Amino acid sequence: MIMLGRDMVTRRGWMTQDDYELAFSLARITPGTNIIAFCAAVGSLLRGWPGAILGVAAVTLPSALMAVLLQQGFESWRSHPWAMAAITVTSAAVTGMMWSTVWMLARPYVGGRSRRERTMRTLRAAVLLGGSCLAAWLGVTPVPIILAAMIIGFVWTDAEPPSVNGEKT
Repeated sequence: MIMLGRDMVTRRGWMTQDDYELAFSLARITPGTNIIAFCAAVGSLLRGWPGAILGVAAVTLPSALMAVLLQQGFESWRSHPWAMAAITVTSAAVTGMMWSTVWMLARPYVGGRSRRERTMRTLRAAVLLGGSCLAAWLGVTPVPIILAAMIIGFVWTDAEPPSVNGEKT
């Protein structure tokens, strides 16, 4: 949105800096996707209601069309072995990236100075990773998992928070 504002205010002169800041501020506080709200605000400032509608359509219709075309492509290619192999490989790559993120989040809680601290942190990481596998296997939605993690985190605390870069907090 910053680059769009720079282009619309400085390069093209379509709007004033104050109008851009108003549209940017309104987009940031509006619930939902900020860029869609920004396009609606800019369209409204430039052309009124028709501009707002066209701004939202211009930013949402291409992605909606792409989603429909991808869905149609998936349905028509579902029986083709090469297409399914490509989808399986893509799914495996995405799963690997997600597990990499989980490990980055869990890693500070593995290891420690004392044997008890290492054991507790490793147990926490095992619960996190094992819970993720179990939830995926059972088909559990994220909401009960988040609630359970919140309760466990509230009850299961350390006497001392984990250190960052070996420094005490």
